Amino acid sequence: MQTTLCFDFGNTRLKCAVFDNDVIRKVVTLVDDSNETIENLIKEFKPHKSILSSVIYHNPDIENILSAHTKFHKLTHQSKLLFTTPVGKPETIGADRLALVAAVVYNYPDKHNLIVGLGSCITYNFVNKFHEFLGGSISPGLEMRFKAMHEFTSKLPLVKADSNFPLVGYDTKTNLQSGVILGMAKEIDGIINEYALRYGNFNVHLTGGDMGFFAPHLKNKIFANPHLIYKGLYAISETNG
Repeated sequence: MQTTLCFDFGNTRLKCAVFDNDVIRKVVTLVDDSNETIENLIKEFKPHKSILSSVIYHNPDIENILSAHTKFHKLTHQSKLLFTTPVGKPETIGADRLALVAAVVYNYPDKHNLIVGLGSCITYNFVNKFHEFLGGSISPGLEMRFKAMHEFTSKLPLVKADSNFPLVGYDTKTNLQSGVILGMAKEIDGIINEYALRYGNFNVHLTGGDMGFFAPHLKNKIFANPHLIYKGLYAISETNG
């Protein structure tokens, strides 16, 4: 059995999925990216391989630590991928988006695929059945919208997302929740519909930490998978030896 650590360093959370062969054993939320944190993971799981997707300025020492104890790969636009990136500046594509596309190309190779990632931002990522990642779009995420309404007004409070909210808000809190969550759901459905007009049949994949707030409100058929990015990281790790 081969153990692989797949690190996903996003703007909100630092996480690591532990794979035994191609099966996720555990997903760990890291307290930080200190040397000690990474060394403790290595001691606990004794990995053979590791891969890092990072969209932040992380502690550079951890790359040396992972290289010393595992067969390490840092995901960049220069990684060997199962798809091409025929866009103007492939070096600007976020590592997280590359991992999401890798997951669906690996698992659904003969279909057009649209991946909606719900994190700090919403990312829409479209890869066609010819394995060309054509790009997509980015818009503000859930927490960002709540914060923006609080910080750019004098009196609106900072509220948190809650699955229990009415269509017609009855106070400031529920007005904000209905506006943000239902507004985002309608945005997601609308963009899916626009892709359908252009490309016809395709799979829609929903993933990310805020996924649970939106899946019940979407009219389009979706595949919901909270671990999609880790599966893509594992596939890229295998592709890169």
